[in-house]
Amino acid sequence: MSFLNNLKNSLKNAGNQLGDQVARFKSNDFADAAMAMCALIAAADGQVDAAERSKTAQFIMSNDALRVFNAADLKTRFDKYCDKLTSDYDFGRIEVLQVVGKLRSKPDQARAVIQLGIVIGGADGDFEESEMRQVRDAANATGLNPSEFGV
Repeated sequence: MSFLNNLKNSLKNAGNQLGDQVARFKSNDFADAAMAMCALIAAADGQVDAAERSKTAQFIMSNDALRVFNAADLKTRFDKYCDKLTSDYDFGRIEVLQVVGKLRSKPDQARAVIQLGIVIGGADGDFEESEMRQVRDAANATGLNPSEFGV
C-alpha cells in the first residue's frame, strides 16, 4: 500500500474517532485548544489569508464532531487565535501552542485535538508538510509523541 493510501486511511480513521471523542470533552479548555489547533492549520504556511481562514471556518461549522459546541462561540475563538497569528506570527504561534499545551494533563483530550488538526489538514485531500509540522509541534506541546499520529 502506498504512502498516500496509508495517509488517506489514517485521515478517515482519525475523523471517525474524533466524532466519538469530542462529545465527552465539552469544556472551555477543549474548545480553546481545538480552535487554536484549527488556527495553526490555517496558518501552516506562516500566514492566515482570508481564503484559508474562511475555508477552515466553514469546515469547523460543518464538522459533525464539533456540533456539541455553540457555533458562534467556536467562530469567536477561532478568529481570536487567527488574529494572534496574523498580528505577529512568531509570538502568536507560541501563544497558540501554549493554549493547545494546556491539555498536557488530559491526554485523551489532547489526542482528540491532534486528530482534529489531522482531519482539518487533510480535508482538502492534501495534507501538506507545513500542516504536518503544525500537528507535530502541537503534539509535542501536549507531551504526546507525534509518531503516534503518523506525522
